[in-house]
Amino acid sequence: MVTVRAVNNPAIPTLEMPDRFRTDVAYFMTPSGEAGVPPLPAGEYWIRLTDAGRWLSEGTIQVISPLDSTKMAEIELTEEQELWLEWLVHHGVEQIRVEPHS
Repeated sequence: MVTVRAVNNPAIPTLEMPDRFRTDVAYFMTPSGEAGVPPLPAGEYWIRLTDAGRWLSEGTIQVISPLDSTKMAEIELTEEQELWLEWLVHHGVEQIRVEPHS
């Protein structure tokens, strides 16, 4: 398990996610250098709140196809990913830290 923390508001309860979330989070992160995204240390991620809300309402996310890098693939969200997106949207979180579960 890993622990997901809201970086800018420690009062928000943490969220426990499966270990595979360490790789899953890369599908959702807003790349550093995009408007409004600060430089982040290792283990921290920025997820634009408007994107999180859209993915949650659509129930899917678009990723680059592993079979053809010029095409996008639509992947259905897992229950854990939906739970995490709900946590983000409910608490208004954009910057998170992923840590080993203690």
